[in-house]
Amino acid sequence: MTAATRTPDQQLAVDLAIEAGRLLVDLRSSGPTGRELGDIGDRRANTLLLERLAAARPDDAVLSEESADDLARVDADRVWIIDPVDGTREYGLGDRPDWAVHVALWERAGDPALSRLTAAAVGLPALGVVPGVDDDEVYAAPVGNGGVDGGGLLPPRTGSRPRIVLSASRPPRFADAVAEAVGGDLVPLGSAGAKTAAVVRGEADAYIHAGGQYQWDSAAPAGVALARGFVAVRIDGTPLEYNVSDTYLPDLVVCRADLADAILGAIADEGAAKR
Repeated sequence: MTAATRTPDQQLAVDLAIEAGRLLVDLRSSGPTGRELGDIGDRRANTLLLERLAAARPDDAVLSEESADDLARVDADRVWIIDPVDGTREYGLGDRPDWAVHVALWERAGDPALSRLTAAAVGLPALGVVPGVDDDEVYAAPVGNGGVDGGGLLPPRTGSRPRIVLSASRPPRFADAVAEAVGGDLVPLGSAGAKTAAVVRGEADAYIHAGGQYQWDSAAPAGVALARGFVAVRIDGTPLEYNVSDTYLPDLVVCRADLADAILGAIADEGAAKR
């Protein structure tokens, strides 16, 4: 798939991530900072996404971090899963690139095992880029990327050791074991979307998390990663499930396929050692 042959749903996901991203970048220069900026950004981006989806796909259900969960979605055949600002803290800081806009579509199939994410986009507004299921849509010059060399999420590599991105505030207990298993380095980064994008864009090699998340945190990132040939699973290796009634989906591994066995094995061994 290329930009010229995107499905209408995938093009909509990319377009929505771009439009919400532009709104959020403009808000950053409007005066508010910190938590106030994050709260305003969440509300306004959520309103924009909901209005656009209602106009473009009026029969589809929506699950959003910033809206009450209508459990009628569980019986719907098409559900958009959105996070208007993933990494609200980093967004509120004003000069960080590691925050994102998540837009994903889950579709039901006759066989429950075939129900899956069919469209996904992770907007990186500070970089002016939207990684999607096919390629990266570059729509603007980088702004407010915190002075990261190379215009990316992380400084350019200086060696060949794998990079493993993870939460700075909630690193998983098995992080050191994973790093040792793949001979890699642990690199803190904000936002689930930004961390997954770092893997997909080749700035990192794996993303590990076990500190609690919800469906909207990982749906778009997982959809992008899976479509582009990366592994995206729970830490026990089981598939990620979306549009189930419980929105809590606490852990995630996204990585290059060649690293998956070593990473999941290290996590399993660490878990066994803790019993």
